[in-house]
Amino acid sequence: MLKLQIPSYFKARRQALMKAHQGASFIFPSPSVVLRNPDVPHPFRQESHFYYLSGFDEENSCLVLAHDPKASHGFRSFLFVQPRDPSKELWDGERYGVDRAASIFSVDEAAPIETLWERLPEILKFTNEVYYSLGKDEANDQKLISVLGKLQKSKGRSGLGQRAVKDPMEPVGEMRVIKKSEELEILKKACEATAQSHLQAMKQVRPGMNEFEVQALIEYEFKKNGCQRTGYGSIVAGGKNACCLHYVSNNEPLKDGDLLLIDAGGEMDYYTSDITRTFPVGKSMSKEQKELYEIVLAANEQAISIVKPGLPYSAIHRKAQEVLAQGLKDLGLLEGSVEEIIEDRTKLFRYFPHGTGHFLGMDVHDVGLYKIEGKSRVLEPGMVFTIEPGLYAQPTDQHCPEKYRGIGIRIEDNILVTESGFQVLTSDVPKAIEEIERLR
Repeated sequence: MLKLQIPSYFKARRQALMKAHQGASFIFPSPSVVLRNPDVPHPFRQESHFYYLSGFDEENSCLVLAHDPKASHGFRSFLFVQPRDPSKELWDGERYGVDRAASIFSVDEAAPIETLWERLPEILKFTNEVYYSLGKDEANDQKLISVLGKLQKSKGRSGLGQRAVKDPMEPVGEMRVIKKSEELEILKKACEATAQSHLQAMKQVRPGMNEFEVQALIEYEFKKNGCQRTGYGSIVAGGKNACCLHYVSNNEPLKDGDLLLIDAGGEMDYYTSDITRTFPVGKSMSKEQKELYEIVLAANEQAISIVKPGLPYSAIHRKAQEVLAQGLKDLGLLEGSVEEIIEDRTKLFRYFPHGTGHFLGMDVHDVGLYKIEGKSRVLEPGMVFTIEPGLYAQPTDQHCPEKYRGIGIRIEDNILVTESGFQVLTSDVPKAIEEIERLR
């Protein structure tokens, strides 16, 4: 369904970006359409920066924000789009076309995508530096180099060098890392929809089901609850498969006595949730499973409890490491002081080989700097990230007691930093053993 009008905040974002980078221009081409089969494309999703600044989600398009001292705000905005074509729309659906794109998406001008590279030299004539992501599309890279060459020649013998090309990841990423109210409204809905999907899985999974049945169940619930797509490939890992961090085969039967790890998130209006829960395939956990699970749960809860504005982001990972290290030491799985267990990569890393979380938003591993001037950035209200400690006793680890081998556990929540502390956006999904076993 085509949009009739988009919210004004897209235009406000463009103005804020260009005000902060006066003299610069930004070019955001849509991703290339990737074929699944010779004439069957993979589903299209607009590049996140492009969508964040425009709300436009058609393929074969480009957003250009060009410095122009003669314009009212110091820049002009252009959308290059596919023209209307009844013969193609018959097969692929209605397009916005040039005329409607300009009015609906509040840009200064819309034009056919075929004219992009021909017009860019004139559009960029006032530009001091160009922000564009090199390396994503070799053909577009070469076209931009040609455009910059033409601009250089147009200067004559000025002695000036060619305009610099910079990556827009940092300037746009730093805008996106602090979520505005309109973003949080969507993100919270995505988290609620994802939480309900995980809850249904907890209620309905039975021994003998296949992992792909559970994937189908949870992704059906995503759609049912308003998500247009998944935020990433769903991980549905029974038993030892949970020890593979990015397991996506999802094709083995579930066995009574094993645990099931589900890491899946629904994406709603370009914002994704990211929840992981681990629960028994049968009715309850074994003694060994409970022992490891309680350590991970404690790490999850204690890492969440310290979240507040001004806290260094790295402190969350450190807190999780400390809790996991102490728990493994108490079980006799690791020896040494907590400090030694953390610092010696042959110890804690064996059971916990990943970070405790990542920024979350339009991308599941969202943009934004984790360090500023070499130091961990501090938390600010509006940041959203995951907290996801885990323990994975590899089935082939001869140093691990056999009774724990093949147990993989991760517990992941989505956290919003507030003015006074934090809000857990995914609290609707149980994680205490008693609650989970009651559901089972």
